[in-house]
Amino acid sequence: MNEPVAAFKNALLALDRVSAQEVLQESIDRQGVVPTLETLITASLTEIGRSWEAGELALSQIYMAGRICENLIETFLPLGDPGRRNQPRLAVAVYEDYHMLGKRLVHSVLRSAGYELRDYGRVDLDSALRLVAEDRIEILFISVLMLHSALHIADLRQRLNLAGLPVKIVVGGAPFCFDQGLWREVGADAMGRNASDAAVILQELTGGGL
Repeated sequence: MNEPVAAFKNALLALDRVSAQEVLQESIDRQGVVPTLETLITASLTEIGRSWEAGELALSQIYMAGRICENLIETFLPLGDPGRRNQPRLAVAVYEDYHMLGKRLVHSVLRSAGYELRDYGRVDLDSALRLVAEDRIEILFISVLMLHSALHIADLRQRLNLAGLPVKIVVGGAPFCFDQGLWREVGADAMGRNASDAAVILQELTGGGL
């Protein structure tokens, strides 16, 4: 881990937003906004996620790190920033579940990489269909923690197909990590083991043409 990433990660874990912003600003002055956010935030959240998976961090630390990152991204890269990448229409949601952490982290990682996406919060089948159709979403990222929520994604896939909506679904969350074939069973197009996979998967689904 390089020095700026380590410094930013330590600031996040100390809940020190001021120090985290100072690290970002120093890097932005050297290499610009989007490269800095992509490098520091994505790398730091990846390292924090690995530490949590190893049992070294509390869930509350992951949550607060994500919140600080979201706030800093809003500060340095507001919606509609001309530096954003050309991209398909994207959205992220928690599907028939109440655990928002995974969605927050995916949202932070993608925005730090320069992508704009709609945050639908928690959705059920009907609201997901309505929002996807209204916003003409092309790629939908879905986070779940509970198995029953993961299984219900199959209903969403079926209804999207019946409605003629060519939406690619990317899923993530504990059920898909425990069962490596579950994402295919529910009709998803890709699965991420952690939030940092989101940008890589997005590049793969679009042929790297963003």
